[in-house]
Amino acid sequence: MWFNYTHEDMYFFTNSVPLFEISIFKMSEYNLLDRVDSPADLRRLTTDELTVYCRELRRFIIDSLARNPGHLGASLGAVELSAALHYVFNTPDDKIVWDVGHQAYAHKIITSRRDLFATNRLLGGISGFPRMAESPYDAFGAGHASVSISAALGIAEACELLGERRHVVAVIGDGALTGGLAFEGLNNAGASGSDLLVILNDNRISIDRNAGAMKDYLLSLTTSDKYNRLKVRVWNMLDKVPGLRSAIRKTGNAIKWNLVPQSNLFESIGFRYFGPVDGHDVKALCRVLGDLKSIPGPKLLHILTVKGKGYLPAEQNQSLWHAPGKFNPETGEIAGPSSGGHAMRYQDVFGETITALAGTDPRVVGITPAMPTGCSLSIMMERMPRRCFDVGIAEGHAVTFSAGLATMGFRPFCNIYSSFMQRAYDNVIHDVALQNLGVIFCLDRAGIVGEDGATHQGAFDIAFFMPIPNLVIAAPRNEGQLRRLMYTALEQQSPFVIRYPRGKGPGEGVDAPLETLAVGRAELLREGEHVAVLTLGHVGNFAAEAIARAAEEGVSAAHIDLIYAKPLDEQMLHRVGREFDRVITVEDGVVIGGVGGAVADFMMRHGYGCRVEKLGIPDAFIEHGTPAQLHRLCGYDAEGIFRKIMER
Repeated sequence: MWFNYTHEDMYFFTNSVPLFEISIFKMSEYNLLDRVDSPADLRRLTTDELTVYCRELRRFIIDSLARNPGHLGASLGAVELSAALHYVFNTPDDKIVWDVGHQAYAHKIITSRRDLFATNRLLGGISGFPRMAESPYDAFGAGHASVSISAALGIAEACELLGERRHVVAVIGDGALTGGLAFEGLNNAGASGSDLLVILNDNRISIDRNAGAMKDYLLSLTTSDKYNRLKVRVWNMLDKVPGLRSAIRKTGNAIKWNLVPQSNLFESIGFRYFGPVDGHDVKALCRVLGDLKSIPGPKLLHILTVKGKGYLPAEQNQSLWHAPGKFNPETGEIAGPSSGGHAMRYQDVFGETITALAGTDPRVVGITPAMPTGCSLSIMMERMPRRCFDVGIAEGHAVTFSAGLATMGFRPFCNIYSSFMQRAYDNVIHDVALQNLGVIFCLDRAGIVGEDGATHQGAFDIAFFMPIPNLVIAAPRNEGQLRRLMYTALEQQSPFVIRYPRGKGPGEGVDAPLETLAVGRAELLREGEHVAVLTLGHVGNFAAEAIARAAEEGVSAAHIDLIYAKPLDEQMLHRVGREFDRVITVEDGVVIGGVGGAVADFMMRHGYGCRVEKLGIPDAFIEHGTPAQLHRLCGYDAEGIFRKIMER
């Protein structure tokens, strides 16, 4: 380890490769960072000091996330933007709305949470996303993309109704402009005349590379060298005429753009477009933001940033370093996954299985809303790129696009995270289920997901899909069942939902043959006398452990893997109703409206007197923690199921 530095910057090298930029202070010291406990403290810095502060802030984020994992790349890319916003605007009186929260770590550290940042995403610690309940500086909570413009417009209109003079800023980026809600917000805001500033943080990537025409359009804006040079030249010439540039700024862009006659999409819908500008030049950002404060109406500032800025490994592999887990900040080495024997991540089982199915069935196509790596559709994309579609952050479109494919005889596997599927509910009902089209929905991250917290827990999909006619709903207990359920879904003609959790399975059936599982047929895993335990999905593995432990205590529990939440195996339920007076259901989803409720309803309708006790996610939003911690808190880990079995 050695250092090479100029008068201003020092670079850290390992094996002669510069990894990240830091100031000329010892690695354990943060000279300016430790002096800034709030935006008010930040505003006391000079702009030269602000530049140094940003380098310290970036280093602090790298050091912190090396030990306690989180969203690294996007937050590194928004360091200067976060500092400039709080330097120029009078937060929290002025309102900053962050899209998602991947960009917001620097914002959190600046706003009095530096000393709490070590608890980020840990049980009982601060959230990884903006939360109104956590800080007055978090103007709006956001864990799903594309919400910032709509929310900020609502805040801006409310300020006008209240007669309050506040600046309102929406920061959208990390691919979120591909979402339909962002366009709805832009359309409304442009026509409203509200005093709103939208900052487009253009890093050309979300988790994976951005897809769609908007990506190409933004690229054309940034590469129109002739136009941009002319615009800057004319604008600078105006500065030589006393008062003229200021007058034009106050009256709007009409005169300015008449002098340089080229329009763009944002201008055509009522926004005054500024940019593109360097999003890593904090001094320039402060100057531009200061200028924009005096311009009324809807404005859009287009800034260019680099995801992972300042840390070479994150810049070079932006998808991997979106949220890399623990890593060595000095070498860039990411900690390897813990040994799991033959276990595979469910997402990789999906990726390998759809690729195998597509190899034998030309009808198979894959669809993802901007998550090819996250859901492992990237495996098929590498081998059959023409039969895979990344539609951008647009879940509703992904569903209806899949429906269109299905009308022409294709069998689309539409992979959407459970939490994000909430955004496409109407599309599932109206465009798929009502028309009984053979779309196969693979819901990754179903159930408790862990550290991303309440906005990302896949808690509701069983409950919100259960009432929809024509849907089959299934959940695998292990990797082999996931493979067989995907094959089974391909053989059906109606819409089919397969939900599975984040992370690895138990290592069962990774290489299982592709064969059909009878739809609506449960599996009796273990006979029992005292109580029947009915499970859906991977929580069956928790139950198996609990049931074995109960047997050692002299309590005999039957174990039934439902496999299907809809249709239920009525033949099996009749047997349970006749033979047991006590039934326990376990699911990795909300108990209100879940499969446990469907079992209880069945027993009541058929006159069985058994008591049905439901385990699952309670009627509450579940905050962040490890999945094991949250399963325990919700009472359906192996210990919780054991205790429920032993209640007599």
